Amino acid sequence: MASTYPLSTSKPLVLLFVFVACFSGPSIAATRKLAALVKQQPLVLNYHKGALLKGNVTVNLIWYGKFTPIQRSIIVDYILSLSSRRAPLPSAASWWKTTENYKGGSVSLVVGKQILDEAYSLGKSLKNSQLVYLAARGGHLGSVNVVLTAKDVAVDGFCMRCGTHGSTRGKARFAFAWVGNSETQCPGQCAWPFHQPIYGPQTPPLVAPNGDVGVDGMVINLATVLAATVTNPFNNGYFQGPATAPLEAVSACTGMFGSGSYPGYAGQVLVDKTTGASYNAHGVNGRKYLLPAMWDPQTSACSTLV
Repeated sequence: MASTYPLSTSKPLVLLFVFVACFSGPSIAATRKLAALVKQQPLVLNYHKGALLKGNVTVNLIWYGKFTPIQRSIIVDYILSLSSRRAPLPSAASWWKTTENYKGGSVSLVVGKQILDEAYSLGKSLKNSQLVYLAARGGHLGSVNVVLTAKDVAVDGFCMRCGTHGSTRGKARFAFAWVGNSETQCPGQCAWPFHQPIYGPQTPPLVAPNGDVGVDGMVINLATVLAATVTNPFNNGYFQGPATAPLEAVSACTGMFGSGSYPGYAGQVLVDKTTGASYNAHGVNGRKYLLPAMWDPQTSACSTLV
């Protein structure tokens, strides 16, 4: 399995998890000096000869807990934006196009089922096994089932990780992912740079492009797990490090959103002149998003949109 933003990971018998952390480093001044003195080494994610997800891939969404229609539309529009050519550059689609540079060609995401569980059928405190149970509601036929948990839902390990991705085993094998809304639980860890960080340099938070710190943070984490899911769906695709805690397509580039980024500083991004919101990608329906850097196999480097 694979996931987003961890400090620690485990590998249950039937699942494979990967977690990525979004954290800040030492002081800004010290980091700048270090960056000037140390030449960055090439970053290589090795290909482990496993299957990747390519072609048309359906993304089924399982909404667990209460989301407003506006919140759901922000996330659905993001997924639609990844395969749309209608948005001006820089666009979410141009960001997603980097996945074509991984072996096997292009992958186009299509929104499939949307299942709403506003009654919290499993309660408001979920274990990892329950995430897989919820994901299975999306079906097993060549899709990616994404569980999205509301701000009042606790998940084992949440805040040490902001999302996960993985796969089941056996004949009914399918890929899945989970992302939680951190608005009331740990926005400094899972919604940075839209919230003051818990650790590291205390730079001012950026204004969220869709006016929702929790959901705009979810978009960042969803971007991370979706990119990892298609490039390392079964834990034998592209990654660096141990399979139990790999660095993947986006998690290898943690905290980078624009040029000149360093720990605690997201980099130079675009700013909406009317709202003051920060973004680096245009999407469908006039949406704007802030998307993290992705590792590009052609350059062996993390690539940002701006």
